Amino acid sequence: MSSASTWGTCPEERRLSYPCDRLIPHSEDSLYRGVTIHASSQTVFRWLCQMRVAPYSYDWIDNGGRESPRALTPALEDLAVGQDVMEIFQLADFARDQHLTLRIKANSGAQRLFGDIAVSYLVVAKGARSCRLLVKLAVQHPPGVWGKLMRSLLPWGDLIMMRRQLLNFKQLAERRIN
Repeated sequence: MSSASTWGTCPEERRLSYPCDRLIPHSEDSLYRGVTIHASSQTVFRWLCQMRVAPYSYDWIDNGGRESPRALTPALEDLAVGQDVMEIFQLADFARDQHLTLRIKANSGAQRLFGDIAVSYLVVAKGARSCRLLVKLAVQHPPGVWGKLMRSLLPWGDLIMMRRQLLNFKQLAERRIN
């Protein structure tokens, strides 16, 4: 696996069970990302819930130039399966303070472009004020030549965007008093 497929994670973290594996059990590709955040798992989970309204990556690329909120929006942690997340995903599963699992919207332009993708954001507590935010993407590439191209481009493109997203969550969660 290249560093584009495993950024910020160790082999033990990649062997963990991720809820996204139940959605795409025989994925063609798996991408992993991880970051340590010095904040409680509850705080980190609340920031993940913010993805219902913004992607927290490079806003000028994937949020129409609008800045992702820099303060927690009340009630976004009131989750229900099927809710829209980051516009192109739907909430597929969650466990409060533990994980959010998303799946790209079926029959959407995003699914035709990227393929079928399920992604789990796993919050692993390492103490009262520290945790690991681990992410796994299970990917079924689109068919044909485009799918072959995506096998090469998706790991690097996703790494660029998700690295920024995870570092933004780290900064936002750590600045907050827990």
